[in-house]
Amino acid sequence: MAGVTPRILRPEHPAPRPLAGLVDEFDLDIDIDLDGVEVSGITNDSSDVQPGDLFAALPGARRHGAEFAPAAIERGAVAVVTDAAGAALLETEVPVLVIDDPRAALGEIAAWVYRTGEQPPKLFGITGTNGKTSTSFMLEGLLADLGFVTGLSTTAERHVGDLVVTSKLTTPEASELHALLARMQEAGVRAAVLEVSAQAIERHRVDGVLFDVVAFTNLSHDHLDDYGTMEAYFDVKLELFTPDRAVRGVVCVDTDWGSRVAERSRIPVTTVTSDPERHADWHVDIWEETPVSTSFTLTGIDGGAIEVQIPFIGRHMAVDAAIAILMLVEDGFEIEGVAEAIDRGMRPTLPGRVERVSGDEGPAVFVDYGHSPDAFEQTLVALRRVTRGRLIMVFGADGDRDATKRADMGRIAAQLADVVVVTDFNPRSEDAASIRAQVLVGARAAAGDKPVLEASPEEAAIRLAVEQAGPGDTVLWAGPGDADYRDVAGVREPFVARDEARHALREAGWPTDAGKRRESDAR
Repeated sequence: MAGVTPRILRPEHPAPRPLAGLVDEFDLDIDIDLDGVEVSGITNDSSDVQPGDLFAALPGARRHGAEFAPAAIERGAVAVVTDAAGAALLETEVPVLVIDDPRAALGEIAAWVYRTGEQPPKLFGITGTNGKTSTSFMLEGLLADLGFVTGLSTTAERHVGDLVVTSKLTTPEASELHALLARMQEAGVRAAVLEVSAQAIERHRVDGVLFDVVAFTNLSHDHLDDYGTMEAYFDVKLELFTPDRAVRGVVCVDTDWGSRVAERSRIPVTTVTSDPERHADWHVDIWEETPVSTSFTLTGIDGGAIEVQIPFIGRHMAVDAAIAILMLVEDGFEIEGVAEAIDRGMRPTLPGRVERVSGDEGPAVFVDYGHSPDAFEQTLVALRRVTRGRLIMVFGADGDRDATKRADMGRIAAQLADVVVVTDFNPRSEDAASIRAQVLVGARAAAGDKPVLEASPEEAAIRLAVEQAGPGDTVLWAGPGDADYRDVAGVREPFVARDEARHALREAGWPTDAGKRRESDAR
């Protein structure tokens, strides 16, 4: 069911709760008779309102959510929660609950509405700039192999048991997240894995959730349009490692940022590194890299060790797998049992993460989600280790996002690839040619004699890259991953990079992976 239209997952059989109970629970002041008023859901999206909902009218950057309350009430909302400014905009007979900061309270209110604090599944949360999705998918796969009915919420997909839908946000809004957790509880999910973005922490999307184990993958240049400095970005990530958000943690200390998380964490953490020069509780020693797998030994300071082979390419993937394994260990699983699950075989596909779309002959072509300088470096270094010929990279920088990283993206690509093709990637409201020009500045300054090409639109760019490639060469198309759209001038139009790459290969006379089904397609 992967690839269906994104939608908000809610419990199919919600249990209504008296609104008066919510007023008492949060000590709200209201003088309206609430007798007989019951709420069965909550949302801050007026188009998502279902009969019996509490509508959260939140202040926005441009408009106040209270402006959409009439539409929400028409769709069946039985009450509204908002701030004083929102209440001043409302003329309605339904109860209006006024809270100083309704966004900050949304998670706790949603947890009360959906009862998500009552017998929750095991909850695992993963934060970091890169690696959240791959770690999440590997962890969910291991949990499933250990016999758990699982849930998942990532940038790519949401899972509730066998149900799979595509995602809209890395971490959904608090009301949607608690609805998703309630749906998981209803479906018998016993363990759930959630990606946790910095925006989710800062904007209260994971409020009302207590994780059993959280993990930190890494921190690198990204989202400075939101946070201004790396220090501010770091401080937000660090908030996940506090007692009100999690019980235990796993921290990768391959970088100084990770070491600082471990030092400043307010919950017990275990550390892991792939750098033999760094001190950690666990070390990842990679001993084989092939075009289809990476093998490593995970060794603890007590001498315990397991050998692991994953069906993914690169040191960074090995570290992500180690983090997933150690999250289970921190939750109380015996490492020998986890090793047995790994020996039975890890799931072979991570949607849009260094995903091969080419066949067994001709150039190897991969589509990837990475869209930051560090992600580029990690993936290019990994592919270089398993590429006999030239390494060709296709990429663009997304519009209306952190522009300070664009030249660095070009620089890293030109330093580590043999041929660079700069193209478009979700320009949104910005001029695509202007974005490409900023990327090209960094690429051309670092390329030396290497070819740096420009092609637009993306269909032309991937064809140009494949034309440059032959047997033994590798083509990496970074950015779009497994997305099924592109955003141009504020309009989302259908676009699947994997399919375009396959078309380019077939047109050049090379086979593709079309005969192989993704596991998620078969779920």
